[in-house]
Amino acid sequence: MVGIVYTGMLLSILAFVFAVPVGTLIATSGVFAVMLGLALQNTLGDVFSGIALNLGRPYVLGNWIILNDGTEGRVVETNWRSTQLLTPAHNVIALPNSLVAKIGVTNLSGPDESHGLAVTIKMSLTKTPAVIVDTMRMVLLSCNSILQDPSPAVAITSLDAAAIEIELSFRVARLDQRITARNEIFDLVYRHSRSVGVLLAAPLSASVVMTSSPGDGTATSRGFAAIDLIKAIPIFSALTDAEQESLAAAISVRSYRKGDVIAEQGEMLPSLMIVRKGVIVRQHGQGAADTQEVGRLAPGDFFGETGLLAGIGETSTLRAMTPVLVYEIDQQTFAPLLLGRPEMAEDLAAILSMGTSGYGETRLPGQQHESSKFALLNAIQAVFQTTPFKHVRAPGREVKQKDEHP
Repeated sequence: MVGIVYTGMLLSILAFVFAVPVGTLIATSGVFAVMLGLALQNTLGDVFSGIALNLGRPYVLGNWIILNDGTEGRVVETNWRSTQLLTPAHNVIALPNSLVAKIGVTNLSGPDESHGLAVTIKMSLTKTPAVIVDTMRMVLLSCNSILQDPSPAVAITSLDAAAIEIELSFRVARLDQRITARNEIFDLVYRHSRSVGVLLAAPLSASVVMTSSPGDGTATSRGFAAIDLIKAIPIFSALTDAEQESLAAAISVRSYRKGDVIAEQGEMLPSLMIVRKGVIVRQHGQGAADTQEVGRLAPGDFFGETGLLAGIGETSTLRAMTPVLVYEIDQQTFAPLLLGRPEMAEDLAAILSMGTSGYGETRLPGQQHESSKFALLNAIQAVFQTTPFKHVRAPGREVKQKDEHP
């Protein structure tokens, strides 16, 4: 607009002050204007497209967008010539505004930052479809990386003699959590399906036909054995294979009903509990009004290790969200191992001070880690040298042990 005003004033001065034939001048300049317009056609297209995009505002700075051609990234700059995107590979792409205006744009950040995802899983028909669907619901229920509101969904998409195909639909709070959520979902699918004896379907191109049945005695179809879970726990990495097998042989099994409180916040559990089946929620706060969920545990996760080794209470309340089955290792079972090898206490203190809990405590840095290590070492030595090993169990129902461990 400023340019138009100045051009008009200039032509008026030439016509009325200097008596210059403005009509002839305009006719002559029109030829140059056409030539200039043709030369700047693409640039002018970008300029006017940029004006249209700014007026329409299909996206703003900071939005994550994806074009119909598959280009994806976060908008970091828009100017008269181009729109610049920061891609997931941390590269900056400059796209002409005319291209962005012509091609379809999907704003992944609107109306909010949450984003919907879907994962397709194929399971073998070793159980009924209802059991498999319930297992997948527990997968979504125990996932800490997805939103529980709106509720995630499980849908059967196909069923044949070879496999059942299930789609898990869920949302994440932010786009940068997509990979984390997918990885956790796949991990939980494996853990939950194995805990109930459901097998993943073999690909159609597989050259080996799976002939195992749920009752054939294989570890895959029977679920987790106690020794498998013990070997996966960091605090037992200091034990030898023989010591791990002795723990598995002496392990007991306990069950909890849906809604049962397994441990109150601050309560000291004298046993380590390994989740064999089901979902457990961790909550902070005492009353119903100020209760805050801080995480969920799935098969393979564990709790109570600080009570078993150092006599420290739980940092949160643990409640069963579904029927839960756990493996229990108490102080009476673990004491002979530690008393036979006292030097192992230092390794256990180091592992505990790093916060390698089954529900992901934050690791302690530098000096704080060292002071925590020595404090835990003193606590472990006090528990296993001066405390009588009175056999105390957490609330729950002890169930008959099955042949699921050596």
